[in-house]
Amino acid sequence: MSASLVVYHTADVHGRRGFGRLLAQVVEPGALLVDCGDSLLGSSTVYRRVEPVVREFAAAPYRAQAVGNREFHYVHAWFAARARALPMPMICSNLLDLRDRAAPFKRSLVVDAGGVRVRLLALLAPQYRTGSGWEAVFGWRFLSVEAAMDEMLGTRESADVTLVLSHLGLPGDRELAHAYPDIGAIIGGHSHITLADPEIVAGVPIVHAGAHASNAGRLELDLTGTRPQVRSFVLIPLLGKAG
Repeated sequence: MSASLVVYHTADVHGRRGFGRLLAQVVEPGALLVDCGDSLLGSSTVYRRVEPVVREFAAAPYRAQAVGNREFHYVHAWFAARARALPMPMICSNLLDLRDRAAPFKRSLVVDAGGVRVRLLALLAPQYRTGSGWEAVFGWRFLSVEAAMDEMLGTRESADVTLVLSHLGLPGDRELAHAYPDIGAIIGGHSHITLADPEIVAGVPIVHAGAHASNAGRLELDLTGTRPQVRSFVLIPLLGKAG
């Protein structure tokens, strides 16, 4: 296993164009590039047949995307169409399909990044409570963060480190770190917050690179100790603030 892991990350792009080729120039071989959700112009109720951001993702070596509330759609067929259009798999660990349909996303994913086996989990802010009447209408069940994490971490998958791609927002990320301090790092989105440095909560690094492809984050983790430590973090300017 490599002694370090490099993770590049974006979030909350909201359909902005022009960043894919820039990322393709800076992401080095062996690094992991992920997105933490809300990349699309559509929403959970509005479906757009063409999402220009798909071209941006195809231009850069993205490995996975967390399902944000913009990627999720209450109608299964449209959710599935979004998944088919994307060049990388979507992940959501706290969403269940109660109707046994073909899942548009994975609940977890293990990838190799420079010789490091990385387990990726992803969390979406629940759109309604578990047991809500909306479950019967749409067939989707949102698990609480606690229920999903207890289930996922109780399932053994061979990996060197576990990362959470979070679309909970920074307050939710802090709660997650306190509750699950064995997580390697939380790569965040949803809040549209830019953190110049990782926020360390209960030993867990939390990183946010802002919104609208203004920046990407580059996090390097040292994996030589008993738990991952931040070796370096930098914000890489992409498109700047959206007008």
